[in-house]
Amino acid sequence: LEEKGIRPCIPGRRSRGKPVKYDKRKYKRRNRIEIMFGRLKDWRRVATRYDRCPNVFFSAICLAATVIFWL
Repeated sequence: LEEKGIRPCIPGRRSRGKPVKYDKRKYKRRNRIEIMFGRLKDWRRVATRYDRCPNVFFSAICLAATVIFWL
């Protein structure tokens, strides 16, 4: 990652010899995004991608995200 200029945002394991510095704020935001993807995959239409057209699939994602957000 460092060779490509990417800074890690995931903490290293405790057993690692040299600890990795990471941004706790970015890690917290990343976790929220992963939780949202998990909730989106609860919607069968999104998880199995019934819609082959990208526009229709994106609209299904937007609809599911809106419903999840307001619940």
